[in-house]
Amino acid sequence: MREFLIDGLQYANYSEEVFRQMREGGVDAIHVTITYHENFRETILNVERWNRWFEQYPDLIFQGKYASDIDEARRTGRTAIFFGSQNPSCIEDDIGLVEVLHALGLRFMQLTYNNQSLLATGCYESVDTGITRMGIEVIKEMNRVGLVVDMSHSSERSTLEAIELSSRPIAITHANPASWHPAGRNKSDTVLKSLAQSGGMLGFSVYPHHLENGTQCTLQSFCDMICRTADLMGIAHIGIGTDLCQDQPDSIVEWMRVGRWTKSVDYGEGSASSPGFPVMPGWFSDNRHFGEIAKGLKTAGMSADDIDAVMGGNWYRFFEASFVSQSTLKGRTN
Repeated sequence: MREFLIDGLQYANYSEEVFRQMREGGVDAIHVTITYHENFRETILNVERWNRWFEQYPDLIFQGKYASDIDEARRTGRTAIFFGSQNPSCIEDDIGLVEVLHALGLRFMQLTYNNQSLLATGCYESVDTGITRMGIEVIKEMNRVGLVVDMSHSSERSTLEAIELSSRPIAITHANPASWHPAGRNKSDTVLKSLAQSGGMLGFSVYPHHLENGTQCTLQSFCDMICRTADLMGIAHIGIGTDLCQDQPDSIVEWMRVGRWTKSVDYGEGSASSPGFPVMPGWFSDNRHFGEIAKGLKTAGMSADDIDAVMGGNWYRFFEASFVSQSTLKGRTN
């Protein structure tokens, strides 16, 4: 039997068609972004929308909260959906909402989305002040309940400090090495080494702004990069986090970048000449194409066991260790 197939991050415009493509692609689990700039109440409305999808398409998807749900997804031929936030706006300025959102199924939360937040510095700020006083306390609370610290859109210092401060391994769910492509939020070798040494996980992104040569990036280049990163970090600390934004209108990417913090258009990693979503590379445009990455890794010389680890096995083990409370972990060791 093949190893699990797990995507560490998506933000697609979900529909029955996309859910059926998940099944055609044999995707066992996906971490989906359910909130960006929304406050707590608005995030709850997004949870309600997902609840309706779970009710409408029970033969295709269901909500995942623990790694055991991935086993259930495999057994029943469905895809387990794990909730995440790409910004801490959902907890507003209330640390108590960390536990509330975890109880509702949130399993990942970024401490920043490009900008300075109440918790940490984003990757586009000119001054990197690191983790804030509130950020230190929120990391402790996230560790306690089993909510993963995600630093995908965070600055260098903030990411390194989060790795140091967190008592549990953190994740960078969707990014690539800056040494391969120097995008604003791809990560330095210093960060990647520290992430691996702490037991954390990196999910490789196929979003064109994070790729060498953008849309024209070849599968060979992408897979060769994964193999080099495996040498740098160790095979156990890497997986896929596509950052797939399938079927989203261009207005959504502007909202992702602008939120409520500016009246101007922020082009982020794009350019004034192409403010919308970039065209995906030809070898990956939806959930049916994970097999292309697996084939590319084989061509790049990766062993079958290592390919299985990258395509989902490593994320499974990370989910298994991460989504339970510290009191539950202590009970297991007693």
